[in-house]
Amino acid sequence: MCFGFNAPGALRRSLEEKGVDRRSFLRGAMAAGVGVGLAGLGGTAAIAAPAAKGAGRPVPPGLISIQLYTLRSIMRGEGVDATLATLADFGYTKVELAGLYGRTAEAMRSTLDSLGITPSSSHDGISATPAALETKIANAVTLGQTHINVPFLVSNSADDWRRWADQMNAEAAVAREAGLKYGYHNHAHEFTTDLGGGVTPWDIFTTRLDPKLVHLEVDLYWAVTGGVGVGAADPIQFAIDTIQQAPQKVLQYHVKDRDTSGGFADLGTGTID
Repeated sequence: MCFGFNAPGALRRSLEEKGVDRRSFLRGAMAAGVGVGLAGLGGTAAIAAPAAKGAGRPVPPGLISIQLYTLRSIMRGEGVDATLATLADFGYTKVELAGLYGRTAEAMRSTLDSLGITPSSSHDGISATPAALETKIANAVTLGQTHINVPFLVSNSADDWRRWADQMNAEAAVAREAGLKYGYHNHAHEFTTDLGGGVTPWDIFTTRLDPKLVHLEVDLYWAVTGGVGVGAADPIQFAIDTIQQAPQKVLQYHVKDRDTSGGFADLGTGTID
C-alpha cells in the first residue's frame, strides 16, 4: 500500500480492460495458493536489500524499517506521536515515511530524534514542478534519509509512462547530487496493464529508467499479485524473475504476506515463502 493512492483500484481497472473477471481472478489466486489482498490492512516492512544471499538467512534488524502508511488508522486513532513512541518501545529504529502529517521536516526530525528513530526513506510523488522537487529533496536531506521513492503512477498511455521514466531519471540525477538514492515502488497494475501490443508499464520502466540513477523498491506482495493477474503458472516465481531480470538494482523491498482467503497476513503466517 502506498501513500494516498488506490492500488487495488488500479489493478481492478487493468483486469477489467483485459476482460478478466474479478471473481475468476480471485479464484485463480486461491488455486495458485496465494491471496490477492484487495481489501484489508496489513503492516508493511520496508527492507533494504542485503548484499549477501542465502536461504533462511535473517535480515539484520538495522535494515528493517516499518512503512508508516500501513499504520494510518492507528495514527488517526492514537495520534502520530503516540504511535511513533509505541514503535520505539517495540524496538523499531527506522521508519519509511509517507508524508509529514502536517509538520515541517524539521519538526518531524525533532520528534523522531527524541525517540531514537531514523527515517530511512520516504514515499513522495513525482514532482509537479522544479520547486516541488527542490522541496522534496530538501526535506529528505533535513530528515536524514538515504532513499526517496516514487510510490505510485497509473495511466493507460504508454507516452505517460515514457515521460514519467524520463522525469524520474532527471529527478534521480538531482537527488544523487544531494546524496539520496531515488527509486520506484511497484504495485500490480504495472504488470497487468496492456498499453498496446502487449507492452506493459513495467516493460517501459525497466527499459527506460537509467539503472545508474534509479533503483527499484520491489513490493513482493504486489509482484506476486501481478503474476496472478498475467496468468503466471507460478506467481511467486514470477516475482523472483521480476527481481532477477530487471536491469535496475533492487535496493529495497516491501514485504507483505498473504493468507489463503485473499487478505494480508502477518509475516511468516501466509503463503509467500
